[in-house]
Amino acid sequence: MAGPVLDMRSIVKTFPGVKALSDVSLTVRQGEVHAICGENGAGKSTLMKVLSGVHPHGSYEGEILFQGEPCHFKDIRASEQRGIVIIHQELALVPYLSLAENIFLGNEHAKHGVISWRDTLRHATELLRRVGLGDHPETRVADIGVGKQQLVEIAKALSKEVKLLILDEPTAALNDEDSGKLLDLILELKTQGITSIIISHKLNEIERIADSVTILRDGRSIETLDVKAAQTTEERIINGMVGRDLEHRFPERTPHEAEAGSAPALEIRDWTVRHPIDQQRKVVDSVSIQVRRGEIVGIAGLMGAGRTELAMSVFGRTYGRYAGGTVLKDGREIRTKTVPEAVAHGIAYVTEDRKHYGLNLIDTITRNITLSALPKVAGRGIVDEHGERKVAEGFRASMNIKAPNVFERVGRLSGGNQQKVVLSKWIFAGPDVLILDEPTRGIDVGAKYEIYTVIDRLAAEGKAVVFISSELPELLGMCDRIYTMAAGRLTGEVARAEATQEVLMRQMTKDKREER
Repeated sequence: MAGPVLDMRSIVKTFPGVKALSDVSLTVRQGEVHAICGENGAGKSTLMKVLSGVHPHGSYEGEILFQGEPCHFKDIRASEQRGIVIIHQELALVPYLSLAENIFLGNEHAKHGVISWRDTLRHATELLRRVGLGDHPETRVADIGVGKQQLVEIAKALSKEVKLLILDEPTAALNDEDSGKLLDLILELKTQGITSIIISHKLNEIERIADSVTILRDGRSIETLDVKAAQTTEERIINGMVGRDLEHRFPERTPHEAEAGSAPALEIRDWTVRHPIDQQRKVVDSVSIQVRRGEIVGIAGLMGAGRTELAMSVFGRTYGRYAGGTVLKDGREIRTKTVPEAVAHGIAYVTEDRKHYGLNLIDTITRNITLSALPKVAGRGIVDEHGERKVAEGFRASMNIKAPNVFERVGRLSGGNQQKVVLSKWIFAGPDVLILDEPTRGIDVGAKYEIYTVIDRLAAEGKAVVFISSELPELLGMCDRIYTMAAGRLTGEVARAEATQEVLMRQMTKDKREER
């Protein structure tokens, strides 16, 4: 067995009011793929930021040895010079520069301050080929998908002669096909002697590619397991992550039965939306769905099926160009041309992209929660700060938001706690209909269960819930009925009792346009 390439010993990292890491140790062997697991807020990303110099030497306690030598990285450039490269969950590419320019940004092929574009393009082509991309190096990053952008980030790491590659949730925003390609590439790099550390909530990915897994919980290292060993099961990893067994991944739920003759809380009829640029293309094509009070209704579909486009266009027409269709609330047609109109009619939309569209990351928990319904905590145009704080404290307790206080900036919270703030914001608005778009994306299994419980409670209170997810087990575990979409059209509706992953996948890969 190869010896350790990395040894982190007794790492302690403290932020104001929070001890993020407490006596954490990590040993990674040469040439292995080492996974790090833990709930949101367990300290995974913080530990990697310590390793890569984002948190410089002197801002933490403990010792780091790389290839047997002590390391005192003052910044990320210092760690990269030793061959340690981190790829963050939020990609650090410049969209309007070319692939080649991004790969060598800050590491240019230059002599006497003059860049050699010939060498740049030649080496970029070689690196792109090495990660399995055939795109021309002068292509703009903005013109390729997220899956390819992840590969460009790895090509960028390879240009720095990486020895230890750190990937933070690399497949969180990817579909199954792109995720598979990325995981295959990590295994290919392993054969080339490159050691990798991967942070992931997806236990099936860890089982597929990792040699070892270290579990963190509440800022402490719990144990390191051999992934291939018989005793290393999903249940064992989950138990280590959350400190308890999860006998059931989803809350107990009795399928909702609608009252005879009652109108749906939300009904969408023949909804059609055209692409914002290519207006000949329909991204949502004559879709009709309905959801009743107390129901959780799922929408399943592969990437590009039109699920998010449907949700955003109904909620204030925030995507695409409206081309037809009606929205009814409790049997009465309503206007949802703008977001304020949709909110006024009791419709809320929890976006799949919480960082860009769901939250103000530089503001506090308090302000984010009350933002959707400020009149509730204001009088004569003046916000009641005491009342605002009281509301936030209530949600912090009921939603189990882990933060030192309600004045903490949302950008400093873990992904799971950020998602709880987004949900709190819209629950405070008092909606009758909640449209949830990938509500558990990038969240660990423990935090997922908490959010499932909240969603189940909202349905029990009589809210109508539309649940969009790419995870079929999640839809099967949470929903009373599931609609399927493909290529912008509705392809099926499946009751809970009849739904299986195979049934849903058949419907999701079916294109009704071929039947015409």
